[in-house]
Amino acid sequence: MTQKRRTFVAGHNGLVGTAVCKALANSNSPPEILTAPHAMLNLEDSAATLDFFKKNQPTEVVMCAAKVGGIIANSRFPHDFLYSNLKIQTSIFDASHACNVERLIFLGSSCIYPRDCPQPILEKYLLTGPLEPTNRAYAIAKIAGVEAVWAYNKQFGRKWVSLMPTNLFGFGDNYHPEHSHVLPALLRRMHEAKLAKTPQMVVWGTGNPKREFMFADELGEAVKFIFDSPTLEAAGLFNSDTPPNINVGTGSDISIKELATIIKDIVGYEGDIVFDTTKPDGTPRKLLDVSKLASLGWTSSVPISDAIKATYADFASDTNSVAQR
Repeated sequence: MTQKRRTFVAGHNGLVGTAVCKALANSNSPPEILTAPHAMLNLEDSAATLDFFKKNQPTEVVMCAAKVGGIIANSRFPHDFLYSNLKIQTSIFDASHACNVERLIFLGSSCIYPRDCPQPILEKYLLTGPLEPTNRAYAIAKIAGVEAVWAYNKQFGRKWVSLMPTNLFGFGDNYHPEHSHVLPALLRRMHEAKLAKTPQMVVWGTGNPKREFMFADELGEAVKFIFDSPTLEAAGLFNSDTPPNINVGTGSDISIKELATIIKDIVGYEGDIVFDTTKPDGTPRKLLDVSKLASLGWTSSVPISDAIKATYADFASDTNSVAQR
């Protein structure tokens, strides 16, 4: 008798976790989705995490839980990003192994790749050069998670997978004025500038760096696809000579200047955008090669403008004041 699918989505309240839960719930054969808010389970507590796994016996795990932030937050709190993410990952990996979790998806980040590696970025470029200094600590924690998945597979015969998402945005994003990522930060600031009728809005950097952005709901669909895919092993994903890593993105990128212009039009801000070239740009370009995922049968299909319109509508319709976000 086949065991019923019980999928633990770690970090279900966040941007990614919300999207994953929605996608799994809309499956043709939806699993039982297990969740645990932070008040119930601190994933940095390995003993508590193991106890939760023993009580609930998940058959699948999606590791969405992570401490994340933008350039400012990563620069100010490198210890926090390194330490918290290592503890979360170790707790979940250990509990998953101890409870014989059949399938696990670890969500890494495109920041694991070298700052100046060739574009678009192939999975094999991991550990081939120096990291971007502004988020080095976070990237190293995520690299450790990627290595752990591979190590469990090699040593214990697991068939776990690491997905490397590009820059994500969407419903329930983090709009903190200092600790958010570039797209939600621009949405909030442009919205506030519109309301205040500010004649100018300043954006950090030159505006020239190019970034790839993907609607978080699409990552949820990619996770569902990977769980449902019967071709992973046939495609050699679990060959012990290479990490079981898969890039997830749209396959196209835009400059920060182009992004700011799109957001300006969607928000309806009528002032001028000014770029502060004394501030850091970060990585000059970061575009993922998504051919491996495409060869398995999944590609992105939501245009960035449509995704930003939906995200902004969700943001603007919130009855809470923007200042409380």
